[in-house]
Amino acid sequence: MRRSAAWIAGLIVMLTAAQVWAASEVRGVRLWRAPDNTRLVFDLSGPVQHSVFTLSAPNRIVIDVMGANLRTNLSKLVLKNTPITGLRAAQRDPKNLRLVLDLSAEVLPKSFTLVPNQEYGHRLVVDLLDKGSDLANDEIMAKVQAVPKTTVAAAPSPSPPTTASLTPIVTPVSPNLSVTKRSPSSSGRRDIVIALDAGHGGEDPGALGPGGLREKDITLSIARRLKQAIDQKKGFRAELVRTGDYFIPLRRRTEIARKQGADLFVSIHADAAPRTSAFGASVYALSDRGATSETARWLADAENRSDLIGGTGNLNLGDKDRMLAGVLLDLSMTATLSSSLNVGQKVLDNIGRITPLHKQRVEQAGFMVLKSPDIPSILVETGFISNPDESKKLNTSSHQQALVSSIAAGVTHFFQENPPVGTYIAWLKDSGRLASGPREHVVQPGDSLALLAMRYQVSPESLRSANQLENDVIKVGQRLRVPASMLAGQP
Repeated sequence: MRRSAAWIAGLIVMLTAAQVWAASEVRGVRLWRAPDNTRLVFDLSGPVQHSVFTLSAPNRIVIDVMGANLRTNLSKLVLKNTPITGLRAAQRDPKNLRLVLDLSAEVLPKSFTLVPNQEYGHRLVVDLLDKGSDLANDEIMAKVQAVPKTTVAAAPSPSPPTTASLTPIVTPVSPNLSVTKRSPSSSGRRDIVIALDAGHGGEDPGALGPGGLREKDITLSIARRLKQAIDQKKGFRAELVRTGDYFIPLRRRTEIARKQGADLFVSIHADAAPRTSAFGASVYALSDRGATSETARWLADAENRSDLIGGTGNLNLGDKDRMLAGVLLDLSMTATLSSSLNVGQKVLDNIGRITPLHKQRVEQAGFMVLKSPDIPSILVETGFISNPDESKKLNTSSHQQALVSSIAAGVTHFFQENPPVGTYIAWLKDSGRLASGPREHVVQPGDSLALLAMRYQVSPESLRSANQLENDVIKVGQRLRVPASMLAGQP
């Protein structure tokens, strides 16, 4: 009897699961275009199985979704600026759906399913990687590396054909990716490059705030404002890692920063907490444990080491044996982490002038985007989007601009003290033309904003920005923050 009952119970579970599986529907489709790939997301009512294959002459992608019915209008999808020229669907039978993507160019497809999160249900994700892009080349290389070594060794040619056919894998760059490798300007003094990473994006909305406010939108808005602020500082240039609403894998973000020639990586976020009362901004650097594990990973991964050989990084490990490479990489990681903590504290101190802090010191954690061994990296949590008051502030232009001014001031201060060799800021410092760092001035009788600007050799605009002043009115006894400046008369 017990066996029969167990058998019947198991059968009921199987039949129920089968009914749920068969009942899945494709209820919507969304699309994002990134500089080197296109992402399609199909919203599902439940889990499905699927397969993807390509056809040529003409180029097409075929997606078979088992256990699904189409319950959305595909014709409303906007395909402009994507390699997709059309999207068709056919119900092969009541339980199986076939989707066909007509393409204007050859792409490399990659697909996977996602379980529900706080905003979306079950999803089928299909990424179309542009041919020749870094993402496509990485995907091809991953497949090549998955081939057993014995198979490669058996090849008759001294250089395996698979490797020869993939010669550009380490060096090519997507034509849509802004690549500004560190190089001297016409005067021989280059800009300091700051890579700005707007957290989340595309299918990943990040944390959600009251009224449906999404972290991905707040971080991109702040990153864009921060780029404008940094670009206005002579000797500095900012590059956006994510320029629009699309998803970038975490490790890919640091790779983009490296190709942009970044001297500093700043990732912008807006945290959430189970308690809506949690508040305050914070700054993170990589933890010691995260640095140790990342050093080991880089040493073990030849493809990652190749990124640091002669061109896209500051550390050349190409001609070093494993032990020496390990020592050099560990030293590089230690120096990078020290710089990250230094710039992080300067940024945190400046943010603390305009908004409450969650912690008074730079925190350390193993965030993936902080794990570059050759680029100082910080993650700025601008506030808790889950807190109603902070969420409201984060969604205002005035507060975003105040955050931008404080972050830019901290970054500027750090590099004026520690300018990379060969930069315009290093030349100013070496020639004695660089003024001291940020100062504070207590307003005295007879002071005016214009006179203080002349005294400290800064612009009235920078004084207003540093102190969030709406006009030139100042009061006796008022404490003004005087931003760091470069002395007048410089070439």
